[in-house]
This record gives sequence, C-alpha cells and structure tokens, in this order.
Amino acid sequence: MLPIDAAAHSSRWRRRHPVDKAVLGLGLTVLAISLPPWPGAVLVLVTAVSVLLGPAGVSARHLWRAYRVPLGFCVTGAATLLVQVGGPEGLVGLADGGPVRAGELLLRTSAASLGVLLFAFTTPMSDLLPRLVGAGVPAAVVDVALVTYRMSFLLLDSMRRIREAQAARLGHTTRAAAWRSLAGLGATAFIRAFDRAARLQSGLAGRGYDGTLRVLVPEARVSARFTAASVVLLAALAALTFALERPLS
Repeated sequence: MLPIDAAAHSSRWRRRHPVDKAVLGLGLTVLAISLPPWPGAVLVLVTAVSVLLGPAGVSARHLWRAYRVPLGFCVTGAATLLVQVGGPEGLVGLADGGPVRAGELLLRTSAASLGVLLFAFTTPMSDLLPRLVGAGVPAAVVDVALVTYRMSFLLLDSMRRIREAQAARLGHTTRAAAWRSLAGLGATAFIRAFDRAARLQSGLAGRGYDGTLRVLVPEARVSARFTAASVVLLAALAALTFALERPLS
C-alpha cells in the first residue's frame, strides 16, 4: 500500500461520505484554476495546507512526500515559459512576460494539486470506487478499476521482493549487473502479472462471478452541515480574492 493510501485509511475523515470531501477538495481545485492567480491561488494554497494539517490531520512529512512529486511537475512546466526558442535574441532567450506567466502557472497548478491531495489523503479508493456505480459509472468500468487498484499493489510488492533478492545476490554492484537485474526484474514482473491475473480469473470463476464484483462499502451519509460549511468557505475565498485583487495588483 502506498503511503497516501495508508494515510487515507487512517484519516480523521475516513468515515465521511466521499461527496463531502469532494465538495471541499475538488472545489478548492476549481477555485485555484478559475480565480486570478494573485491573490486567489495563494489563498487557496494557504487554505488547503491549513485544512490538510489541521482538521484533516495529515502529518507534514506525509504531505510533503506526496506533494513534492506534483510540485516537481508544476515547476518543470512553469520553467518552460521562461524561455523562447528563436527570435531576435538568438536561438534561446528570455521570453517576454515569461516570469509573470511562469509564476501564475506555478501558483495555479501548485494550489490545484493541494486540492486534489486533500481529497486523496482523506478518501480511500476502496470507499470511492464502489460508490461510482450509484453515480452512473458502468459497473464493468468500476470492476476493472477495482481489480487494477488491487493488482497494482501486488505487483509493486512483487517488484520490491525481486529487487531485494537481486541486491542480496550483488545484482547492483556494477553497471552491467544493474542492467541485467533491471531486465530480469521487468521480465519476471511481466510473467507474474499474467500469472496473478490468471489466478484472479480462476478465483472469481470459482466464486460464481456473474459480471459484478460485490464488495462491502462502509456506510456513510452526506453531511449537510459539512457540505454547507465547505460551500461557505469556497464562496468566502472567491469573495476575498475579488476584494483583494485590485488593492494588491
């Protein structure tokens, strides 16, 4: 299990309905994308961090470990706006208005990523996916997603064990040995994935699989109070952004 999945299963908001958390987390994401980056995205970013570290109970270490990956993509994407290829300044030069556009993009994407992380840190996939059937998603699509979600952890565990075995046999001491170990890892993981898929199919057939996976989902109700508070918070962020936009610009 990935650290973010483990954190979601032990979250304070684990028992809340996914709709409650979607309104807040995905609402922050929408605001980060649609509001002016200054000061809108900054307000969304500060709010998302405060909610994650405060009421949601996410540790700062887990948040940083999960956030640094999308943040790296945000920085990489923003950096491309700083330069332009060709033109009077030569083959590569500083783009006109590049720093401003890069800063706006970085603010928007980094704040939007925190909104998605708020939802991911508080909602296990095992609670979310089965409920998608009730939202109109075809059951076959949900079943494939559930099986893929489960199989991904089994495959990652197998790859970890294989790497440990290769390291114990000095399989990473030289560059040539590392390439051989990498090739062996890929081949073994490919074979094991097919083997586990065949065993899963046999197991489902033995249990009378009729085209629908039946799983237990923790009971939870949509909280009108939590949803209303989230909507009020989102509306306050939007109003504060438009109120501060002119004085701060």
